[in-house]
Amino acid sequence: MKILLTGASGMLGSNILAHPHASRYRWLTPRRNELNLADYSSVFDYLQSHKPDFIVHAAGKVGGIQANIREPVEFLVANLDMGRNVLMAAAASGVGRLLNIGSSCMYPRDREGALSEEDILSGPLEPTNEGYALAKITVAKLAEYLSRVNPELCYKTIIPCNLYGPHDKFDPRWSHLIPSIIHKVHEAKQRGERVVEIWGDGSARREFLYVKDAASAIFRGIESVETMPAISNIGLGFDYSVFEYYQAAAKVIGYDGDYKFDTTKPVGMKRKLANVQRAQEWGWTFETSLEDGLASTYEYYLSLIEGAR
Repeated sequence: MKILLTGASGMLGSNILAHPHASRYRWLTPRRNELNLADYSSVFDYLQSHKPDFIVHAAGKVGGIQANIREPVEFLVANLDMGRNVLMAAAASGVGRLLNIGSSCMYPRDREGALSEEDILSGPLEPTNEGYALAKITVAKLAEYLSRVNPELCYKTIIPCNLYGPHDKFDPRWSHLIPSIIHKVHEAKQRGERVVEIWGDGSARREFLYVKDAASAIFRGIESVETMPAISNIGLGFDYSVFEYYQAAAKVIGYDGDYKFDTTKPVGMKRKLANVQRAQEWGWTFETSLEDGLASTYEYYLSLIEGAR
C-alpha cells in the first residue's frame, strides 16, 4: 500500500517512519518544495500524479504556549489551510482512506474530569491556543462530514494527548512542556545553578504520551481504519502535575537543585486529561513509562547537543 505522510519530518512523522511496521508500506514523504500544503492546486495535482492509497495527515504548525500566544493568526490559518486542502483534495482525487491527526487543544477549558470525544464544541476553548484549536476542530469535523456525505470515504481522526520524545523541539521559543523542562533542567545542571524557575505554581496537570506509542496507534489506524471510531482519543488515561514532570526529569538528568514558582506567568488549562475508553475498546493502549520515555528523550536531546558542537 502506498501512503502519503504529511509532516514526515516532524516529531510524529519521523517516529512513524522509524516504526518497525513502516517497512510494510511504500511511503510518499514530500518536502515543502515538492508539495505546498497551503495551496489546494498543489495538493490536488500531487495526489493526481502519485495516487496514494492512504493519507496520514500529520503536518501542522505546532508550538508551546509562548508561540501560540505570540502568533494566533498563523496557528489558525496555517493549520486550517493545510487540513482543508489535504482533505478536500483527497476527496476530489478519490483517495478513500485518510487518518487525520487532531489535538487535545480541541477540548473545552476548565474541565476537571477526563475529556471524552463528545465534549468537543461543548464549551469555551483555552484562550492561549484558541486559534490552533479552532483549526483542528474544523478539520476533524470536515473529515467527519466528508465521510458522512460520501460512504466511499473513510476519513477518521485520532486526537493524541500532548506528545514528547525523539525529534521534539527543544528551543524555548517553540517547545512544549517536557522538552522545555529537559532543556531548562539540563542547562541548570551544566551551569551549576541551584534554582530552576517554573511557570505557575506547578499544580496544573498534563497528560503526555511518548511519541513512539502514538506512532503505534497510527499504524493500528492504518491497518484497521474501517473499524476505528470516527474520532478517538489516544493517551495514558491519567496525568501528572507540572511539578511532578520537573521532578521526574530532574531524576533522569541527575539534577538535585530547587525550584522557584512564578505565578505571574500563564499556564494554560488547569487540567487536560483524555478519556481513552474508545481507544482501549478499539484495541490500543500505551506501553512506555514516564521514566523510560524521559530517559530516551534526554538521550536524544544530548545527541543534538553533541551534533551541534
